[in-house]
Amino acid sequence: EAGIDDFIFVVGYHDETIRDYFRNGERWDINLEYVTQKTQLGTADALRKAEGLVENKFLMLNGDTIVNAEDIKEVINNGANIALGVIEVSNPWDYGVVETEGGRITEIHEKMGEPISNLVNAGVYSLDEHIFEVLPKTDKSKRGEFELTDSLQLLIESGEAIFWEKIEHWIDLSYPWDLLTVNEFLIEKISPINRGELEENVIVEGNVSIGEGTVIKSGTYIEGPVFIGDNCVIGPNSYIRANTSIGDNCHIGNAVEVKNSVIMDGTKIPHLSYLGDSVIGSRCNLGAGTKIANLRFDDAPVIVKGVDTGRRKLGAIISDGVKTGINACIDAGTIIGNNTLIGPGAFASGNIEKNSRIY
Repeated sequence: EAGIDDFIFVVGYHDETIRDYFRNGERWDINLEYVTQKTQLGTADALRKAEGLVENKFLMLNGDTIVNAEDIKEVINNGANIALGVIEVSNPWDYGVVETEGGRITEIHEKMGEPISNLVNAGVYSLDEHIFEVLPKTDKSKRGEFELTDSLQLLIESGEAIFWEKIEHWIDLSYPWDLLTVNEFLIEKISPINRGELEENVIVEGNVSIGEGTVIKSGTYIEGPVFIGDNCVIGPNSYIRANTSIGDNCHIGNAVEVKNSVIMDGTKIPHLSYLGDSVIGSRCNLGAGTKIANLRFDDAPVIVKGVDTGRRKLGAIISDGVKTGINACIDAGTIIGNNTLIGPGAFASGNIEKNSRIY
């Protein structure tokens, strides 16, 4: 949408998952190459790994931000040799803060304790070959990383003019529950399409996308926007509420209600369950009657590991391969690690390590 066809992904941690999903980019009509950053040593180090594969002007995006195509175009079309996308936030201490004078950036400070402004680096960079001249001169930051913002500061100090464009729509993925925010943002853009099969007495309201080979069984009620992947079985008598995304090869069965949640590939929730405002990983199996709470009694925002999520309603973040027995209950704001087993009638709460057993 932004007019870019050639991509280079710098990958490291769990790179096989990214490579397996995107492959060569043919699905999106793009050309895609991969470069491996074996040790995650920061954004400047990541860019150095791609040196020799890019030339002249190019765009660089952080991998953990969501930005509109129109905002990307504004940064590209700035006209300067180097330009950054910036945005105003309420928590600037979590980001690289920028100082500006007119249309130019005069200083960049990475994660200041006492920020001097609310204007921060949005992780959208229009760069040219000059950036590679300062990457080897960039020192490790206090966080033990080679920061691209420090490289850009070296360019500023050498007299290079760096300009900025304001980003209007931006989501930063810092925490697991940010996936819900991203889902809520992206799912509003889906178009209604049915590539599957709807049995009799199925009701579909709003924009709903149903994948190939998916069967929606009788008595199911779907309120869009909802996305359902390929080869799923939904129902009978399921209730799928707005802002829900369901991956491929999933089963959402009889008398299951799902609301504002992300359910990943291969997960089974066969009967008599409720989950709201939750993220469920791949290959999970929730036993009959499993319930996930999503609201505190005092109506205050849900707190996870001391962090205010800003969400009045937040269910659970459940990693891959988790299984629950019948009538298991999971508290609001619970995080459950990979391959955990939660026994019949058990209550799970807090931060649960991977491979745990709860009875």
